[in-house]
Amino acid sequence: MRNPKDFFKPMAIGAPEPPREIPFRPSRMIHFFDPSNPKMAAKAPSIAAKCDVLLGNLEDAIAADKKTEAREGFVKIAKENDFGDCQLWTRVNSLDSPWFLDDMWQIVQEVGDKVDVIMVPKVEGPWDIHYVDRLLAQLEARAGVKKPILIHAILETALGVANVEEISGASPRMQGLSLGPADLAASRRMKTTRVGGGHPGYLVRQDPNPDDAEAPRATAQQDLWHYTIARMVDACVANGIFAYYGPFGDIRDVVACEDQFRNAFLLGCVGAWSLHPVQIDIAKKVFSPPVDEVLWAKKVIAEMGDGTGAVMIDGKMQDDATVKQCKVMVELARMLAEKDSDLKAAYQF
Repeated sequence: MRNPKDFFKPMAIGAPEPPREIPFRPSRMIHFFDPSNPKMAAKAPSIAAKCDVLLGNLEDAIAADKKTEAREGFVKIAKENDFGDCQLWTRVNSLDSPWFLDDMWQIVQEVGDKVDVIMVPKVEGPWDIHYVDRLLAQLEARAGVKKPILIHAILETALGVANVEEISGASPRMQGLSLGPADLAASRRMKTTRVGGGHPGYLVRQDPNPDDAEAPRATAQQDLWHYTIARMVDACVANGIFAYYGPFGDIRDVVACEDQFRNAFLLGCVGAWSLHPVQIDIAKKVFSPPVDEVLWAKKVIAEMGDGTGAVMIDGKMQDDATVKQCKVMVELARMLAEKDSDLKAAYQF
């Protein structure tokens, strides 16, 4: 068994020290773009100004004959731009692909000091993270990278979900986890071809009317991903990292996208992927706490004093547990307000 004292030692001579905690940074949307597409690449700097995270995608949605072009395009964009408050991430190809090693080598060697997080797809267990952890340390040492690059894992297989707790705690570099609904659905043999969201066949039905068996019975569509998201959130929080909803594939259905993002927000996710610019604004809206709830939370904190005991505020009982809930809301609002003047005014900071 590895000595806990060694957990925070570099895994290669000359590599930077691993982080002792993962500080929260606003990441309401992880916006994907294709670095092999000249039009998307040209828009990357302007899109970054609207985003919390900009991610150059090298894996799915990049054709096999475009993999090298995408990697080189990402490196070029990283070298030529300063993204300011926007974090720069990349999603590399899967560990079993012929492109993974080249992705890691070239990105760390050429732009390792500019990349905040490397997203690793199809992670199935802590062994995958251990491999990436050691490889990153070796590459960082070789390239002289001063700041450790963090790891973000995607849950895309049933085995990955089964090992989610161990994955979350596998390395000090772990930044967070994302739900990968399409690959996960295939892995589980789920009978859906949708990318995220609900399904009209997954529902509950009202009991029959005892006086009229033929009367219409109301139905409600259920969330296919509730269990997985809740388990992912618990694993992340227990290990001091962050949970994200993944892609919502129907770009035109902005209403359902907003609903799905809000479900994830309420369950504890800090952000979601955006695959199209229209989803950036949806994520920004949903993952920013509602103004009325922030103002209410501030009022509760102010009236509770040291946070002990119980008081009645507007007919509602408040105690130490509700103060903790309110502090979660206010701390997130305060952090977002630091980079958004409109939110700062609305939250009255």
